[in-house]
Amino acid sequence: MNSFQSFGLAEPITRALHEEKYLTPTPIQTQTIPVALSGRDVVGIAQTGTGKTAAFALPILHRLSAHPLQRERKSCRVLVLSPTRELSAQILDSFNTYGRHLRVSATLAIGGVPIGRQIRALAGGVDVLVATPGRLLDLVQSNALRLDRVEWLVLDEADRMLDMGFIHDIRKIVAKLPTRRQTLFFSATMPRAIAELAEQMLRDPAKVSVTPQASTVERVEQRIIHVDRAAKPSILAEVLRGETIDRALIFTRTKHGADKVVRTLNKAGIAAEAIHGNKSQSQRDRVLAAFRQGKVRTLVATDIAARGIDVDGISHVVNYDLPNIPESYVHRIGRTARAGADGVAISFCDADEAPFLRAIEKLIRMSIPATSRRTTSRPAQHPTPHRPQVRHAAQARHAPQGKQAPQGKHAPRGQQRAHARPAGKRHASDGNHELASVSFLHRGGPRNHGSR
Repeated sequence: MNSFQSFGLAEPITRALHEEKYLTPTPIQTQTIPVALSGRDVVGIAQTGTGKTAAFALPILHRLSAHPLQRERKSCRVLVLSPTRELSAQILDSFNTYGRHLRVSATLAIGGVPIGRQIRALAGGVDVLVATPGRLLDLVQSNALRLDRVEWLVLDEADRMLDMGFIHDIRKIVAKLPTRRQTLFFSATMPRAIAELAEQMLRDPAKVSVTPQASTVERVEQRIIHVDRAAKPSILAEVLRGETIDRALIFTRTKHGADKVVRTLNKAGIAAEAIHGNKSQSQRDRVLAAFRQGKVRTLVATDIAARGIDVDGISHVVNYDLPNIPESYVHRIGRTARAGADGVAISFCDADEAPFLRAIEKLIRMSIPATSRRTTSRPAQHPTPHRPQVRHAAQARHAPQGKQAPQGKHAPRGQQRAHARPAGKRHASDGNHELASVSFLHRGGPRNHGSR
């Protein structure tokens, strides 16, 4: 389908999309929305940046508007589970954006903030609850929330849930849900444990996939710098000084490592902030807002914390530590080269990380070119032919309090350059995702696991 109008969504929803200038659906939206509107379970294989939030939010909002019910105390009709606080907040923001003309109530239940406010928000019942698993179980165990009225369950980034050790919590939550519900299940990869979880949670689901799972953004210029571990701090400072940077996102494997990199950069005169699980929610919100607004241009993060970072204008991703899970490399570098812009991904590789590099290159089916640290300056960019700008629901970008981030001459310093690049016709975040397959998972006879 070439237009959101083709889906038959409720007029208040299409009006909100028109106001946001979202005209053409992405592949994951094109394939997911009609199936979800029909009431069928869905397994979606899609990475961050493909527009999957709108793929589940739009049909859910449509069905809520078509079947309004009086809210029941301490309950919700829609439960969305995500692995991180930041991602949860962005999902809630999307529901509020697309449903701004509907009488739909939505709230957030995440850790790192006082639970009392969340208990009060749930007291009268809500339509949509977006939550992280740990805080959700806290609310259930304190009798502030009941899950017997859930009609739609969304599990987002299931593979990251597995990485973070949430699968046991997910099983406990699913056991408390009604068996008659619609489940929308999304994951960037499908390891065996996730496939088994999906089989237990869903009934005869449609499978939607955008390819390839391990694809890297075509507009990202990838480089490897082979280094001694002890030289990484000085080489990082040298690289950051030698590049023309709008915003740089630097990845470390550990929380302690992220803090250490920030201290090193600050001593070198390069302002930087860290975001990771040991930071309070208020600290994480403050740092992320400053990064989004361009007040902080260098952000150091762990994989888990970065899962919720969805910011335009990230020109560089630096893998200070190579990830030991090759799929994480794809997630990391996908943070740059969004919305038609170009991007650079620079990875440091010491001797101990050589096996990680081989695994990454095997996954992405290419050799990443090695470069000297003294030749890392960004090559001249070739102009992209200008085309009329078409936005997708994958590109919801919101400043704090849900306002649209400033653009053009009103953008913070560093952001103007990103927005000044010719946008072209946008497809999700990178313009290069193509639909691989849409199939249906059929199993012999109905299952009764007591969890659906």
